[in-house]
Amino acid sequence: MGVGRRQVLGVVAGAAGAVVVSGCAAGRSGPPVVPEELKGKVVARTGEIPVGGGKVVGDRAVVITQPSAGVFKAFTAKCPHQGCPVDRFRAGVVVCPCHGSEFALDSGACLKGPAEGPLVEFPVRVQGDGIILT
Repeated sequence: MGVGRRQVLGVVAGAAGAVVVSGCAAGRSGPPVVPEELKGKVVARTGEIPVGGGKVVGDRAVVITQPSAGVFKAFTAKCPHQGCPVDRFRAGVVVCPCHGSEFALDSGACLKGPAEGPLVEFPVRVQGDGIILT
């Protein structure tokens, strides 16, 4: 007996679904990619970043935060919800002005939606008073 039409359609639909799911997951895997024009460069001075706040640098590509004195973090300045630039800081959180999502200064974790995922973190180091994306 040959393969029926329903079996063929079932296999094709399953394969198409697998491609879609793997494509969605592919965008979230792998290490964070620091914007090339900022990699290895001083993007801000420690004195420019308030404790409990932050600053957007690199033509609005990166958010630098100082969640506690002397601790600096860097995240993408793009909200994972719809890609709006996150550029506001309030009461110890990074805020997306488009829909009000809030993210933790120390981890980029989403604290309030509609965003469901965190801001992508970039590695940083402090050299003297310069904050460098690595």
